Amino acid sequence: MKRVIGLGGIFIKCQHLEETRAWYTKHLGIDLESWGTQFFYKDDPNPEACSNLSFFKQTTEYFAPSESAFMINFRVNDLDALVTALRAEGVPLVGEPVSEEFGKFAWVMDPEGNKIELWEQPKE
Repeated sequence: MKRVIGLGGIFIKCQHLEETRAWYTKHLGIDLESWGTQFFYKDDPNPEACSNLSFFKQTTEYFAPSESAFMINFRVNDLDALVTALRAEGVPLVGEPVSEEFGKFAWVMDPEGNKIELWEQPKE
């Protein structure tokens, strides 16, 4: 019996709750209810859509410049278009976007200092 079948959610403590919620809505296009939101894979055009769970050593620089013990990875459909929109909105990227065998990646920081990874999964 497989006990865990997927990612159930991400929960974030915020010092500035409403400002942070507004940032996620404005810049990442996440429509939020009072309690949060849900993402459904049936809305993803990629038939191989998946989520990942990964663990890193405490000394990793991958989450930098964030000092948080976690990093959120959000799936996106068109990373290039989103990066263009974020830049137009004045949201600075952390480094430059990359494209590799696992897909396209870009990074931003949210208002609470958490690094956000944006990921366009490669289409099979």
